[in-house]
Amino acid sequence: MSLDVPAALLDRAERGEVDDAEFVACVRDSLPYAWRLISGVVGDLENGADEFADNTIPPPSETERGQLLRALASDAIRGGLERHFGVKLAFQNCHRVAAFRPSAVDGDRYRAFISPRGQLLNQSPELRDC
Repeated sequence: MSLDVPAALLDRAERGEVDDAEFVACVRDSLPYAWRLISGVVGDLENGADEFADNTIPPPSETERGQLLRALASDAIRGGLERHFGVKLAFQNCHRVAAFRPSAVDGDRYRAFISPRGQLLNQSPELRDC
């Protein structure tokens, strides 16, 4: 299961839409490693002058890697995080997460990061089974 959904939130979802704040809180509580990592990358972006910031350190265990994969493989979760933090997230190699300023999404660095070439250049034997 990806998220630990409180009964009250599930009830509201069954009756209709839930707001982003409730959804993002559920993500934060259910996927704490992914939340901390993405929050950290966004913090690095906010504190820097560059158009993006990224994390290149693999998760410490498969549990944490699973959280990151669940967060970024779900359109709803990824979209909720992007709206919450006001960034565009990009992902490579089941651990390399980047946060881009919205103004950088059409730029060269973003396109290079999400390109097949960027993915191939970010490969290493150590990460083959991640």
